[in-house]
Amino acid sequence: MPETNDIQGIIRKVAEIIIGELKLEDVTVDTFSPEMDLVDELGIDSMDLATIALVLQDEYKIVIDEDDYPKLKSIRMIAEYISEKLTAKG
Repeated sequence: MPETNDIQGIIRKVAEIIIGELKLEDVTVDTFSPEMDLVDELGIDSMDLATIALVLQDEYKIVIDEDDYPKLKSIRMIAEYISEKLTAKG
């Protein structure tokens, strides 16, 4: 099982990637709630999500299936998904 600080590290990295890719100006890694709904609260569309998924795949050397995109609703959910993929791969 991954340790909690692994999840925390992934959460921070995912937040950095999302902030960078979407050029969010009023958000920092520390103020970005891992529970925030990216679609409903942040207004991320499917193209943004696809871009973020590609960057995450490169960053973590994993495959994110398009069918799984609906599961990636918050930073915490994305981090847990990545953690599961890394555990399965390892």
